[in-house]
Amino acid sequence: MTCDRLVCANCAGPVSEGRCSVCRAHRERLHQENGPFSLGSLSPAALAALLLTLIAVALLARQAAV
Repeated sequence: MTCDRLVCANCAGPVSEGRCSVCRAHRERLHQENGPFSLGSLSPAALAALLLTLIAVALLARQAAV
């Protein structure tokens, strides 16, 4: 989730601008939750590619074991 479209309940300004302490705190919390390795930050296409890659590796491992 990004803070681009969020509106602060405290100051009624965009959270991305960080006008008040509530905005800044929420924006900081969002950036900490969405680290570079967070699954929530991956797009659906990236998740599908990851799933297909894992299936391909599993099939290759199964074939090599036989």
